[in-house]
Amino acid sequence: MNTIMIVAGESSGELYGSLLAKALRKRWPDVNLIGVGGERMKEAGVALVSHITDAFGLVEAVSSLKKIKTAFDSCIDAIQRSMPEVLVLIDYPDFNLRLAKTAKALGIKILYYVSPQVWAWRSGRVKKIASLVDRMAVILPFEEKIYSNAGLKCEFVGHPILEEIEAILGPEGPTPFHSGRRTNIKSALGFDPDRPLLAILPGSRPSELNRHLPLMVNVIRQIIGDAGILSEKPLQICMPLAPNTDEERYGNYLEALKREGVTVTKGETVKILAASDMALVTSGTATLQTAFLEVPMVVVYKLSPLTYQLGKRIIKVRHISLVNILSGREVVAELIQHRANPKEIINELKKIMSDGNYREAMLESCRRIKEPFTGKRASERVAEIIMEMAGPFGMKKDEA
Repeated sequence: MNTIMIVAGESSGELYGSLLAKALRKRWPDVNLIGVGGERMKEAGVALVSHITDAFGLVEAVSSLKKIKTAFDSCIDAIQRSMPEVLVLIDYPDFNLRLAKTAKALGIKILYYVSPQVWAWRSGRVKKIASLVDRMAVILPFEEKIYSNAGLKCEFVGHPILEEIEAILGPEGPTPFHSGRRTNIKSALGFDPDRPLLAILPGSRPSELNRHLPLMVNVIRQIIGDAGILSEKPLQICMPLAPNTDEERYGNYLEALKREGVTVTKGETVKILAASDMALVTSGTATLQTAFLEVPMVVVYKLSPLTYQLGKRIIKVRHISLVNILSGREVVAELIQHRANPKEIINELKKIMSDGNYREAMLESCRRIKEPFTGKRASERVAEIIMEMAGPFGMKKDEA
């Protein structure tokens, strides 16, 4: 049986892996899919050899070493037993590049899908990646040149979150939002269409939730305690959690938010953002998702003190949010570490609500960064690349 192995190390990559698995199944119904992921990949037909690890940062990775080692050993065993036609690696470089070394020694073809942030730090990994993998599929437009210059066959395939948005919102997907469309989505979700809605996205990694949930509880308490601070009309607040979130582990924070009137949902991020008038977002893929849905935002991020100090010394980019990186300037406020505090967050949200020029300029920038991604179907194109790499059998299935 022909086997494809897909390895995703954390929640965003796991979403991309699940969309890719569905695209592969559509083109190649009898392919055997194995890999590392979560419930979404499992539901998409991937037989999991291990679950995602979600470790991020030096301190967080050290605390997860045993889990990471177990996952790695399971992957090596699966590769040696199944000898997949193609190994698909999704981001998560420290883990995946070690897998690539083993797979390359066995003669297995390797596709790296979703580049590590080599443009932000550890640019030396470009040469290492080029020496280990056969092809590269990137999801940010400027990344294609980085790998092509290193002699690696690379293609910008678009971003899979556009597919997720279209699948949930229909064919219109993230086309320009007008007030009527947002109002209709807000009503359909059970919110008052005449009252503003704030979405709060705390992140998906355990390390992010550990640091951002206490912050967001404090922010919401101050907003609720000062009625009218953001809007004359009573504010509605919703927190959509990532599907893999362990709600029991963070139960105290979630209950505290619910007591303040926050609606907590799971796995409904796209719909909630599509209904929202503004958002408080943890830096990561969610900022791009928020921008594609044309929601003005404030971006926050907190790390362990050690990880933050090390990061300041080695990270080469001026901005951390994808919105600002793609714009080449500060479009949305980035409140990092000590600046991620209730006072500064609330001031930025007030600015979004009260300053129409500031809000519209932010939204216009969001529309511009969306343009290079429009019309591309990342998962479908990556499925085609995998079948090309799988050789005559894959190509035969594609032609059928």
